[in-house]
Amino acid sequence: MRSLIRRKPDTAPARPDPAPSRLRYRMQRLMLTPAFRLFLRAGVPMALSFAAATAWLADEARRDQLNLAIADIRNQIETRPEFMVNVMAVDGASLGTDEDIREILPLDLPVSSFDLDLAAILDTVRELPAVKDAAVRIRTGGVLQIDVTERVPAVLWRTRDGLELADETGAVVGAALARADHPDLPVIAGEGAVDHVPEALRIVRAAGPLAPRLRGLVRMGARRWDVVLDRDQRILLPEEQPVQALERVIALNQVQELLERDVAAVDMRLAGRPTVRMKPTAIEQWLKVQKASLGD
Repeated sequence: MRSLIRRKPDTAPARPDPAPSRLRYRMQRLMLTPAFRLFLRAGVPMALSFAAATAWLADEARRDQLNLAIADIRNQIETRPEFMVNVMAVDGASLGTDEDIREILPLDLPVSSFDLDLAAILDTVRELPAVKDAAVRIRTGGVLQIDVTERVPAVLWRTRDGLELADETGAVVGAALARADHPDLPVIAGEGAVDHVPEALRIVRAAGPLAPRLRGLVRMGARRWDVVLDRDQRILLPEEQPVQALERVIALNQVQELLERDVAAVDMRLAGRPTVRMKPTAIEQWLKVQKASLGD
């Protein structure tokens, strides 16, 4: 007899596949990437913030309002008392240099330290002829401190326009009113003389015993020096080794009193053949003596 009850099939129904879909799998893999997680944590908020700021700043009125607010805050900070410069102090400069510095720096004090260009101030001070070096800083108490190292005049340079003071390097310091104002400084003259001040100073130091009679040095032909003494005497020095040539003349003078006679010039341009040039009066007397000796 056939059973009227329907039996269940022996095989159980298939379970759903636990594996994720392809899209979900790729998203899971993407979430495991450090760069993508960093983008979600930082990049997305930054992009949203940038978009919001761009949208807000798209209005010109809002931009002007923001600029005014920033300028007002900056002005409040820069004009605080601790940032204000009220006094300028100049140390290490003579009275004339001090006045020149204050004249070339058109500072309307008090002024905020944020408005001062210290590098430009330093360059301006260093451009003064009398200034060898300088340092600029803002000191506590609102003081603009300028420390100056002045050039020390070493020679008087005689030009067509008058006398100029120059230091040991040949840098012109300023004008000199009169020779008598600087009796301790040697005088140099001639084309290119100021470009060879170190050599001139070596010659002056080598003059030694002739120093009381020394009137100055003249640069001849922009090549060499003439030592000018009183009584219209000159020592013509060579282009090479002028100090050694001058020392030879001094030695001759100490032994034979060469420069105590009627000598107009001692020519040392040729080291192997020094030449003595006599004065016209000495030549005339010598000729008279020669004629007298021949007449006898």
